[in-house]
Parts: sequence; structure tokens; C-alpha cells
Amino acid sequence: MRQVAEIPHDRYKITIFNYNAKYMLKIELGQFEQVFKIGETDVFSVEEVKNMVTPTLLSNCLKRFVEMRTDWEEAFQVKNVNT
Repeated sequence: MRQVAEIPHDRYKITIFNYNAKYMLKIELGQFEQVFKIGETDVFSVEEVKNMVTPTLLSNCLKRFVEMRTDWEEAFQVKNVNT
């Protein structure tokens, strides 16, 4: 897997990788990450993948990050219950 681009952002770390005929768009916030896989044949270039990173996409990602954190906190609270 090789990194082909990084998109500067004040809140997220946004990286685009190329691997196995796919672009992988990785958006990170703290300890959580979301990865979107896009087939190379579905886009014309890395620039097109960059253009897919819209304010709407990032807003929806933030909602999922909040849900992920909530899920993790709930799981962490019961970590010792099942032992």
C-alpha cells in the first residue's frame, strides 16, 4: 500500500492510498478512523478522489466518529463484566 496524497484539514488527518487497484480514502480523528475504498476504474484520478471529500462527507464522518466513540465507551465499561 502506498500513500498517494494527503489532504490538509484542521480537524482530520485525511490520507489517500493506492492498493490492489483501489484508492483508499482514510479519515482519522483521534483513535478512530474511517476508510472508504474506491475502485481505480470508478474514478479518473487522485484529484477526483480529493474532490469527493466534501463538507457534507466530513460532517457525516463526524457523526459516525461520535457514534463510534459512544460505542467504544459502552464496550469499555463492560470489559471486565465478561471475565
